[in-house]
Parts: sequence; structure tokens; C-alpha cells
Amino acid sequence: MFEPFNDNVFQGEKTESFSLNMLENSVDAPPSCIDSDGSGIKRRKTTEVNVGNIVIGGNSPISVQSMCNTFTYDVKSTVDQIHSLEEAGCEIIRLAVPDEKSVAGLKEIRKETKTPLVADIHFDYRLAIMAAEAGVDCLRINPGNINGEDRVTEVVSAAKDYGLSIRIGVNAGSLEKHLLDRFGGATPEAMVESGLRHIGMLEKRNFNNTKISLKASDVMKTVQAYRLMAQKVDYPFHLGITESGSLATGSVKSSVGLGLLLSEGIGDTMRVSLAADPTEEVRVAFEILKSLKLRRKGVNVIACPSCGRVQIDVDKLTSEVEKELAHIKEPITVAVMGCEVNGPGEARDADIGVAGGHKRALIFSKGEKDGLVEYSDIKNVLVEKVEALAKKYNLENQKQES
Repeated sequence: MFEPFNDNVFQGEKTESFSLNMLENSVDAPPSCIDSDGSGIKRRKTTEVNVGNIVIGGNSPISVQSMCNTFTYDVKSTVDQIHSLEEAGCEIIRLAVPDEKSVAGLKEIRKETKTPLVADIHFDYRLAIMAAEAGVDCLRINPGNINGEDRVTEVVSAAKDYGLSIRIGVNAGSLEKHLLDRFGGATPEAMVESGLRHIGMLEKRNFNNTKISLKASDVMKTVQAYRLMAQKVDYPFHLGITESGSLATGSVKSSVGLGLLLSEGIGDTMRVSLAADPTEEVRVAFEILKSLKLRRKGVNVIACPSCGRVQIDVDKLTSEVEKELAHIKEPITVAVMGCEVNGPGEARDADIGVAGGHKRALIFSKGEKDGLVEYSDIKNVLVEKVEALAKKYNLENQKQES
């Protein structure tokens, strides 16, 4: 007959005091903070494209992008948002350029950030030329509305002159009319045909510094379009589910669609498009990548869904821990577990973990029991231990680089 769980470190009287110094004896040699996956996913082989100092494609990590929702001519607001995105970990930032006053704003914004900037151009090819002169790193053009090969020639010439890449941004909502008629709507095949048509325009002008996106608000339509295009070209792909929705619904749609593609090795850079603060796009993107072990950056929090056995407010604790550890860049896994069923096992597998018991919680460091803590002290202890571990990793990495 099985005995009920009664590990005395949870139920017994307090026999040891918690100390952060215990961390020193339990931490293995820290891993490199270089983004490497170990995911087992074989990524599609693509050519390399530069967007400023970021390499997209080849063996480079999948980069994370977002787009400012400020008016580009409002320099202060845009720069403030860029700095928030940079703090969140955003690696490439896109700005809308609908008119000449936005181009004027670009020139000032360029002085305030070294993060690669992409100019989002629609309809007026002259804005692409002016954006190139203003110092952006990439031009995003839409083959459905740039209106003619002679205008493409001018855009390509500017990209060559300034050493810029071009993103061909196919969108199901703005496909060329003749393709809609030919394919009976914005089908995956129509999207791919639009992209191939525009690739042909660039290649005809000996331009290959190109990346491609094929976005729709329909998840499976997007997935099918990227799969089809992956069979036809080796240019790097910018992934996204466009107009995906609010923070909640958009995160789900993007996780499903981008997760499918990424798990198949398709994708070189990505944006999670949300009707929310752009920093949330960055956070969700990294969570998707971390879940597939394609990027290792920042804290990965594992938490139980809670149930009637739990005496800790896991929801509140997890939210507070994530918020207070958002500044950590080192790849550290933290487990917040509410009870003694799966708690000890999950906590042991994490870098730092806590498992709730009947009277106190047990802290784990690198798989080893590292002391008991009162429920009221769990958050502070976890934060302190993770910060200590991050500092140790950072110091080790500095030694390796010197």
C-alpha cells in the first residue's frame, strides 16, 4: 500500500535557515549566453541578409522585431517607444513612413538609436528613396501597391546605393487585383505568386539582398503560404500572422501559426502582431522561441496551473516573479510549483525552483534542496537567488570573452 507523501522538509519543524550563500556550492559552470538552440529542429537553409548589424538567415539566431505605433513625425514619442522596445529585447524596429513629414522624423530618430530600423513603405515609391537617404537599414515594400516596375527600379537603385536590404511584404489583404481574379481570392497560392513576381523584379535588377513575408490574418492560410514558398526559394523569411488580434487572442493565433512553421525549421526573423503595447509583441515572440528552444534569452518561468491542493497563491506569485525578473537577460529557468505532487520534480529540473508544502516551501538550486522558506518570503527569495545566479553567469561570460 502506498504511503502518503510526507517528506519532512515540507512538514517537519524548521531545521535549517535559508541562505543565499548556499547557491555558491550548488551552481554548475554557467552556460554561454550566446543564442543557440539544442532544440533538435533542423532549420531551413537560407541565404543571409543584413539589416544593420543584425544578420538574418543562414545559421543566425531567429531575430525578434516589432513596429512602433507612434506617429513617426512625433520624434520624442517614437524615440521613447524605441527605447522601451530595446529594453524589452527588440532587435529590429519598423516605422511607418506614410508621408514626407515622417521622413523628416526618421532623420532625427536615426540619431537617437543604433537599433536597426525598417521603413514601412506603401503606395509612394519616392518615400522609400527618401527613407534610404534618412539612414534606415531596410525598406519594406508591398508588391500589391508599389505600382509598377519602373518604380521598383528606383527603389532598388536607392537600396543598392545605401547598402540596404528589402523586405517583400506580401499581405493577403492587399494582393494585386489580377491575382485575386486569377486565383479566386487571397489564397496561399496567390500570395506566393505575388511574392515570386516581386522577387523576379528584384532579381532582374541584380538585387538579392531580400527577405520575404507572406502574411494573412488566417493562421492556416499563412502557414500554407510559407510552406509553399519554402519549396521555391532560399531567401530568408520574416514570419508573422498579420492583424492577429488583441494581446490574448493574437498571442494564441501567433503561437499556433508561428510555432507550426518554426517547428518545421521555417523562419529567420519574426514579429508577433498584436493590438497591444509593442513591447508585448517582443515578450510573446521570445516566449514562442524559448518554448521551442530556438532562443535562450531571459528568464523562463514554469508554473503549475494551481488546484485545490495548493496553499500558495501561484497565479499572483508567478506574475510578480515574472515582472520582477523581466530585466534578467541570462537564460535561467525558474519553477514556481504549488504543492508536493509534481512540485519537487519540476523544481529540481529548473535552475531555481520552489515547491510548496503543507507548512513551508522548499527551495531548489540546480536540482539540490537549498533550504526552507516561509510562504510570505518566497517571492523575495526567488528574485534574490535568480539575480545572484544571473550575476554569476554574467561574470563567467565576461571571463570567457576576455
